[in-house]
Amino acid sequence: MSEPTARRPRVAVVFGGRSAEHSISCISAGSVIAALDPERYDVVPVGIAQDGRWVLEDPSSNRLELGPGGALPTVQGEESVQLSPGASPELVVSPADEVPHVLGEVDVVFPVMHGPFGQDGTLQGLLEMAGVRYVGAGVLSSAVGTDKQFMKRLFEAAGLPVLPWVSVTPRDWARDEAGVRRRVADLGLPVFVKPARAGSSFGITRVDDLADLDAALDEARRHDPKVLVEAAAVGAREIECGVLAGEGHDDHVTSALAEIRVAEGHAFYDFEAKYLPEENTALDVPADLPDDVAARVSALSVAAFEALDCEGLARVDFFVFPDGRVVINEVETMPGFTSLSMFPRMWAASGVDYPTLVDRLVRLALARDVGLR
Repeated sequence: MSEPTARRPRVAVVFGGRSAEHSISCISAGSVIAALDPERYDVVPVGIAQDGRWVLEDPSSNRLELGPGGALPTVQGEESVQLSPGASPELVVSPADEVPHVLGEVDVVFPVMHGPFGQDGTLQGLLEMAGVRYVGAGVLSSAVGTDKQFMKRLFEAAGLPVLPWVSVTPRDWARDEAGVRRRVADLGLPVFVKPARAGSSFGITRVDDLADLDAALDEARRHDPKVLVEAAAVGAREIECGVLAGEGHDDHVTSALAEIRVAEGHAFYDFEAKYLPEENTALDVPADLPDDVAARVSALSVAAFEALDCEGLARVDFFVFPDGRVVINEVETMPGFTSLSMFPRMWAASGVDYPTLVDRLVRLALARDVGLR
């Protein structure tokens, strides 16, 4: 009698969501789904619609990529999906006007989520309660990695270098508007005004004249009531580094470094420079840096990863000044996975191709314990 064939691990790729980065999440997920080997994994695409519904998505019916003229994709599935917690968490599908049926046990979730209501610890908390393993940072790390105010506080507490900054909450503004304006002025000009908990450069404005501060705050508040104002890194180069968690108790590993050079016409690395035609941005990988500066960036990448207690992966963004000074900009706990995204491109330049990278992340998630770690 032949031995039963081992079941392929079932990977639920979850994407979309309620944040402004819904479409970017869809694009990233399309790349991840295509990279997962169907002979090794049973892949289930689960979209979170913009109204918060979980649906079974068919990537063949919804092109998870930029359309003509930069048209953005959205989640379009119709069959509702629920995650049933328990010793063997399962996906339950509820077609319209039909009896719900169990799709099967979920071994690991790949949450390709960007921004609030997904990357910020909310989805991670749900998965922890359901007892499901997942790719990437845990609840606290995801929350802090999404909130730039608390991220910078943790960096400062760990003795890591950051640019001068102030946060502006609705309460701050209501209680002491004049004081907020003074603190912003003390940063010097120019400054960048950005939503504290958004990504993909949504809502960011460069301010060169304090007369434009109110309009910049209003733009940031369209995405988040809490705003971060940060001194500009004038003359600095933008450098990025990818980090992968070590397997078991092995040391974390860093990728080749990359430098982002934004084309003229972009005041900073904005949405169009990130996601639209590649002539907007040049990526130099490996970045042309002195050996000692490159070593410092790599070491600070691991230090930032550990300061936030990250798991799985992260992209760490830096400013490197002409005098060699290195400052951490931010950490992305679930960096973009689109075809133009820097994280997979840095690892490709380090000898880890896209399918191998995705496979490693899934294996890391499958190997870690659920619950407190």
